[in-house]
Amino acid sequence: MRKQNDIRQYTLTNNKTKDGKDTLEPYTFDLIVVRRKLAEMIILHEYPLRMVEHNGFKEYSATLQPLFKPVSRNTIKRHIMQIYDVEKEKTISVLEANRSRISITTGMWTSSHQKKGFMAVTVHFIDDSWAMQSRILRFIYVPCPHTAETLCEALNDCLMDWNIDRKLSSITVDNCSTNKQMIPSLLEKLNNSDLILNGTLFHMRCCAHILNLIVKDGLDVIGEGIERIRSSVLYWVATPKRIEKFEDTARQLNIPYSKRLVLDCPTRWNSTYFMLTIALLYKDVFARLSVREKQYKIEILGTDWRLAAILQDNLKLFYEVTEMFSGTKYPTTNVFFLHVCDIRLSLSD
Repeated sequence: MRKQNDIRQYTLTNNKTKDGKDTLEPYTFDLIVVRRKLAEMIILHEYPLRMVEHNGFKEYSATLQPLFKPVSRNTIKRHIMQIYDVEKEKTISVLEANRSRISITTGMWTSSHQKKGFMAVTVHFIDDSWAMQSRILRFIYVPCPHTAETLCEALNDCLMDWNIDRKLSSITVDNCSTNKQMIPSLLEKLNNSDLILNGTLFHMRCCAHILNLIVKDGLDVIGEGIERIRSSVLYWVATPKRIEKFEDTARQLNIPYSKRLVLDCPTRWNSTYFMLTIALLYKDVFARLSVREKQYKIEILGTDWRLAAILQDNLKLFYEVTEMFSGTKYPTTNVFFLHVCDIRLSLSD
């Protein structure tokens, strides 16, 4: 009998081999792989778990692949936890195999809608290739009250769980009173002989947070000097019609309207820096509008602009140094003293 060839068309997919080469292979639907990829997508983009139960998602998935079976939020949660367990074991193996010591940074976060407190714990270390590595170990819910004892227990449990309590070099935290009280309690739970110089160099204060406190104290003293500028910005960004009027006036004065006015948040000094930087570009626009617009009754004095220019220059230096201190791809401890000296000399001039 004549042998008949299977003339059905196969779907080919583009896959990569271990050496990075592209290969074409027949596609085979694998429900386990699809569910894992779905879980990874939810993790990557921080989608809510309930999206898998939305009718729109179910219809889209059925259209894309009829063999896909919808899953519940509990099922996808289980897949996510399985991924977490696998990645945790990988990270533990990396930390155990690493021959250098480990530094820790930790801080508290508050969710905006539930007002719950969470502790983020991140480790930093130098691998055998002399490259700096960072891993987020935990994002722990910490029940109230957030006392030093409560934070100490949560952090110590994390260190023990990941088996890194004997490889620590330092811990960097914000310069607040609770953290100051937490560190001695944590040292009592650790074996000081496992720490560098018996733990005398264990506590490191966040450089960026120190600069933040310095700027806030300075703005509390001279902040009233820019109040008329802040009020003027508030007036001209209050409605779309006023924004349009401000933009038209800038064009009439041949001033490029490249950046929109932004109102600062008094508790965030970097937003004050952005507000002043942009407002100074439109100094003549504010002056023109104070003459033309009867409802705009805020007169910004020349002394206000001079103070704003000086303040903006100083805040620019603080902003650039803070950005450098906040880097995650390079060490920052070795440059702290140099840049703090630069700030000191700049403020003395």
